[in-house]
Amino acid sequence: MRLTTSLLALLPLTIAAQQQQNPLQSWLDKAKSYLPDAATAPVASAAGKAAAGNVATITTDNWKSVLTPSTTDPADGPEPWMVFFTGGNKSCHGHCLGVEKAWNESTALLAADPSAPKLGFVHCDNSPVLCTMWATNVPSIWHIQLPVAAADQSKPATTIRILTLNTTTTTAMDIIKIHTEKTYEKKNVYESPIHPFDGWFAQYGLIVPMGYVLYGFANIPSWAFMIVISLMSRTIM
Repeated sequence: MRLTTSLLALLPLTIAAQQQQNPLQSWLDKAKSYLPDAATAPVASAAGKAAAGNVATITTDNWKSVLTPSTTDPADGPEPWMVFFTGGNKSCHGHCLGVEKAWNESTALLAADPSAPKLGFVHCDNSPVLCTMWATNVPSIWHIQLPVAAADQSKPATTIRILTLNTTTTTAMDIIKIHTEKTYEKKNVYESPIHPFDGWFAQYGLIVPMGYVLYGFANIPSWAFMIVISLMSRTIM
């Protein structure tokens, strides 16, 4: 009898302790409840996942229009984005499937967080020129902070930090922590002449032509170079 009474007395304390669980875990549990059998459902194609829901598909043709702040009020900027770069057999040699699954799971969870950044998806097999002009490695996530132009039309720099993802160990939680724990801040700010927004080539409107030129050279077969060298050597001699 005394044991039963003691257990009943401890019950309210147990319930209270459960109600005071980690807020992040509570949010994740709530978000997971919206996923239809996420652990067992087959993973759809990456392109199909990117085209649906809250993820914008970014291509060579639309990247400038998509990666534009959705607000004109400088007080609301900068606007954060997380852009996931992946590839298939051509650009990732089939090693990106595990990371794509983690990305798909993380985007569904981030959709439940109103403070989450906007999400973008680039498949380098489908948009090779874009990945060439940005000099991206796959798989990776670019954390981009898009500035909003001031009243005098001046605009601060676009801050980019690049996070390379491990093809075997990256989990959905690792991707979520980029936002929740701001792990992107551990990376150096990206600075380069080929910075897609602020670099030298972008400032002079040459970033896209450069991408096409570099992609073209990268796809010239080695035997073609040998023929050109052979012809040039004969001409000189």
